[in-house]
Amino acid sequence: MSMKFPNESATYRAARNRLLDAEADLRQRTEDVAALRRALPPGGDIPEDYGFHDADGAQTPLSSLFADGQDTLALYSFMLAPDATVPCPMCTGFVDALDGAAPHIRARMGLEVGIGGTCAQARELKAARGWQDIRVLSFAGTTYNRAYHGEGPDGSQWPMLNVFQRQGQTIRHFWSTELFRHDWGGHPRHMDPAWPLWTFLDWSPAGRGDFFPSLNYD
Repeated sequence: MSMKFPNESATYRAARNRLLDAEADLRQRTEDVAALRRALPPGGDIPEDYGFHDADGAQTPLSSLFADGQDTLALYSFMLAPDATVPCPMCTGFVDALDGAAPHIRARMGLEVGIGGTCAQARELKAARGWQDIRVLSFAGTTYNRAYHGEGPDGSQWPMLNVFQRQGQTIRHFWSTELFRHDWGGHPRHMDPAWPLWTFLDWSPAGRGDFFPSLNYD
């Protein structure tokens, strides 16, 4: 059924209907890709139960991040190195949006954010952004970020979301946003599906343009 809006032309409606067909195709393709993701064979076991720390310095191993009764954990590597003076604006904007969705996500699966920096940096980051439902962990002192591609060989920080699955006492890697490292010819905005900012800009007449988030807009 075709919709119509006040005073639109027949030319507009014909073009909009063609776009609508393309949007429907894209939605179906998204569903198909999600099905392929769910059908992945078991990933590799984690090499160790990484000993992270929370913002207050308490040891928080990876295994403790799974909520009771849940077998899935999403762990985002936020770009903030020990020697960084400001956080990554892109990661900050993404987690700003994620903070509001976190309680809903956690009804279904675990969700945590970690940095390559120190506990003090984690504490300062959370306080500065006013995040209410996102806990910031420190990966410092572990090999997690290097092993799961949140950090380069030279210590540079990379944004990466990894999903883990627990089966009994075994924790396996399930999936990650590897599009960030995939040379497919387009922009590697691998977190787009989880970040409403880009969808809203794509819905606008001007599109994304060359816009990138800032830490503030004063």
